[in-house]
Amino acid sequence: MVLTDELKRRAEKALDKPPRYGLDLEISKFTPDYTGLEAESLRDLSERLINIVKSIGLDTGEKSVLGSYLQVDQRVAYSRSHEEGVKVLSLKEALKSLDWLRGLYWKAVPVDLDKFTAVAALYEEGGYVVVAEKGVKTEMPVQTCLLMKSPRSLQTTHNIVVAEEGSTLHVITGCTQAPESFGLHTGISEFYVGKNATVTFTMIHSWSRGSHIRPRTGVIVEEGGRFISNYVVLKPANTIQAYPVVRLIGKESSALTTSILLASGSSKMDIGSCIRLEAPQTSGEAVSKVVGGDSSETVVRSRIVGFMDGVRGHTECNGILVSEKAVISAIPELVAKAKDVELTHEAAIGRISEEEVFYLQARGFTEEEAVSMIVRGFLESGIVGLPKAVEEYLKKAIRETITAL
Repeated sequence: MVLTDELKRRAEKALDKPPRYGLDLEISKFTPDYTGLEAESLRDLSERLINIVKSIGLDTGEKSVLGSYLQVDQRVAYSRSHEEGVKVLSLKEALKSLDWLRGLYWKAVPVDLDKFTAVAALYEEGGYVVVAEKGVKTEMPVQTCLLMKSPRSLQTTHNIVVAEEGSTLHVITGCTQAPESFGLHTGISEFYVGKNATVTFTMIHSWSRGSHIRPRTGVIVEEGGRFISNYVVLKPANTIQAYPVVRLIGKESSALTTSILLASGSSKMDIGSCIRLEAPQTSGEAVSKVVGGDSSETVVRSRIVGFMDGVRGHTECNGILVSEKAVISAIPELVAKAKDVELTHEAAIGRISEEEVFYLQARGFTEEEAVSMIVRGFLESGIVGLPKAVEEYLKKAIRETITAL
């Protein structure tokens, strides 16, 4: 535990504070598991764990990544960097070895935002820190994996990603669990994008039906910096609620947040993002692609706030329903706090065009194959602005999920 007395006091005070959006939960039903599991190499994991982490694309040979981090329930199993200028550490290691990190600790996400940030702070055990040093530009990503293995597990993790001035960093995170596991995941993620730096963050969720997911994310972008986020849910949990907040505090900084959501079963998702244009010539875009299946219910929120003259923002939500019982709700919100701002939004939700299905059937595909092709193309069209390797990784994950439906 490295919380200061002040952070601890604020967290304890917020333990009963409900979330602003989404379903509330009784946290006491879940228990943190601290069973030890350490590996010298990802290949040292059991065959069963290797198969689970591979299912979300983890490269256990680490040939296509700069470094890796693996957390199982509450314990850090593996963390290593293979690239000079890029650090991959556990939170505990990083707070011991990087004095400056304490100045960023809990700066982008308020510890007392709600009961989920509070419990993440008070049970804080694992979490990764990834740092790209000044001027370091990388093409290959760092991979991280957060795995829940124990029944009724409470997994808390606190991650901090720092891109120093002029650097470029790509991080891919996979979140998943063992088939017999169900629990509550509360992950805190803080991003600090330095002057003229770029961070691309891709998170892929692949949960089971019994789990509840409550990540809390804050991003601070300095002058000329760029933050790109891809939030991908391919196998939804019972409930997911996420609402990252991106603050563009340096002039000419920008952000693009993309949510790609494949809702199925009786899942309930409330997912969105907020981009705050706080400096001159900043711009932000929030894009969502949603497929609603079975009896799922999905709420997509997007909020852009313009504080200065000359800023630009755009939100866009596109959804298709593939079931009579599925529900998709889009809630765009644009707030102008200066006269000369340009804020726009678009939204379109509907069913798959019968003409498109007939067109593919006329070329020899069954109706199921035609629907799968249309859904895959719809979701893949949301992937933009990524390095080639990350784009291929994401398209492969979507393709394999759609094929398995």
